[in-house]
Amino acid sequence: MKFLTSEILGIRRKPSKRRNIKVLVQFLFFLGGLITVWSILFHYLMKLEGQDHTWITGFYWTLTVMSTLGFGDITFHTDIGRVFSICVLLSGTLFMLILLPFTFIEFFYEPWVEARDAARAPTSLPEDEHGHVVLIHYDTVTSSLIKRLEQYNYKYCLLVTDLEEALTFYDLGIRVVIGDPGSPETYQHLRIQNAALVASLSSDVVNTNVAFTVRGLQKTIPIITRARDLDSVDILHLAGATHVLELGNMTGRAMARRTSSNAQAHLVGSFDDLYIAEATAARTPLVGKTLKESSIRESTNCSVIGIWNRGNFQPATSDTLISENSVLVLAGSKEQLQEYDMLFCIYHTVDTPVVIIGGGRVGRAVGKTLSARNIDYRIVEMKPERILNHEKYVQGNANDRTVLEAAGIQNTPSVVITTHDDDMNVYLSIYCRSLRPDVQIVSRAVQEHTAAVLTRAGVDFVVSDATMGANMIFNLLHRSDVIMVAEGLHVFRMKMPEALANSTIANSAIREKTGCSVVAVRTDSETAINPGPDYIFDAGAEISLIGTIAAEEKFVSIFTDKVSRNP
Repeated sequence: MKFLTSEILGIRRKPSKRRNIKVLVQFLFFLGGLITVWSILFHYLMKLEGQDHTWITGFYWTLTVMSTLGFGDITFHTDIGRVFSICVLLSGTLFMLILLPFTFIEFFYEPWVEARDAARAPTSLPEDEHGHVVLIHYDTVTSSLIKRLEQYNYKYCLLVTDLEEALTFYDLGIRVVIGDPGSPETYQHLRIQNAALVASLSSDVVNTNVAFTVRGLQKTIPIITRARDLDSVDILHLAGATHVLELGNMTGRAMARRTSSNAQAHLVGSFDDLYIAEATAARTPLVGKTLKESSIRESTNCSVIGIWNRGNFQPATSDTLISENSVLVLAGSKEQLQEYDMLFCIYHTVDTPVVIIGGGRVGRAVGKTLSARNIDYRIVEMKPERILNHEKYVQGNANDRTVLEAAGIQNTPSVVITTHDDDMNVYLSIYCRSLRPDVQIVSRAVQEHTAAVLTRAGVDFVVSDATMGANMIFNLLHRSDVIMVAEGLHVFRMKMPEALANSTIANSAIREKTGCSVVAVRTDSETAINPGPDYIFDAGAEISLIGTIAAEEKFVSIFTDKVSRNP
């Protein structure tokens, strides 16, 4: 009853609804008058037949005939009475079975449905909303970012313009708000003055409008936009964007870093003076040794915190074996990583070019990054208009073995697959692995869930557009507390949980309980990189760990209060 009352009050506030109610009331009065007229005529005709009935009986007979129930307990015996019954029946069919249901649907059912949908997809956030992330446009990056936000208990809302689309997202468990992304009123309803960040990943034109509109309302809020066209970067900055993501170039650079063209350590990310890097072990004296036998830590002071073997990550232990396909994940200072390079970068020097499949934006970014490292490459591209330099390009279909051989697949140290089609990437990964079982394969994944499929197809490293973009945005929100080492693997840091304070690494059993490994512990006086099992955690320290997303979630759920991580 309370809901019905609020609905009626809501309808009365709208002029169009008030007009509809007036029409509805007129219809009901007309129907009531018709029933009364039929009931009076019923009495008159019954008296002509010598039958006498009460007024209640007259209304009873009229309603049963008009509603087509027709119990048959009261009937006319003359033709004029039967004709009258037909007229009453036809009027009832028209008014009670056709007009009345449609009227009910229009004036009662539809407003109820609209109110229910409005509750599921509101046009504003609560007035006390704060610390939330405003997302404009839903794509693979947004989907991946929402998972990260939910994992760390950050509030967010996705702005959409269409009700049907909003209801679809609502059914998927996504918090949505309906509004026009180009209207200042929309962002006022989104409590933009209290928001932590705005991320707009739509087209360059829409992103420009969003950045300009939001910046006109708030001068300091971080605004992150995506640039699909290189020429749009400057315009987006002028419109007010704080950060502009060029995902194609970012993905290309990340893929180039993971090619095994030499044994040099390539930087992945850093936390202040802690650096995370990767280095291939192929053709170095490390192959065939355990980490203990390799003496990397003793000779370089650099720590191996994990090893990749054909897409599978293993936390480092003293008995971990280094194979020809191993890629070492290193942690240390800048000087320690340079010590590693001085010892091992003389090995595995390859002059043959890296093969890049796909000459789009990502493929060109891979080539540009490799060129900056003085590494030769060949790009296999089918479309003639994409061929920029005939010395570096091989035109043809990568499905054709002769084309790949012309690009140098028989001697290349690495194959980088950069197409925008995940199905094609899986196909090419299997094909290249069959041609060169020993080659390193780095592949792009457009959809986040394709990463596992590509790993099973024989890919050594998968770089996902969605994960990379989401992590970049999340890092900007989370003050760079997460480094994506590779697809699904992160180094993350946080304040030392109370549950770990004053205990040793061995007693905490972090690796056994969560699958995470301690990378470093930073106190006011020092940074302990890859501390030993007897290291005692300080209550005021900052801890850095490496692990998969699932392992990170376990660590958060076991050792920390998730609510406390939401600033």
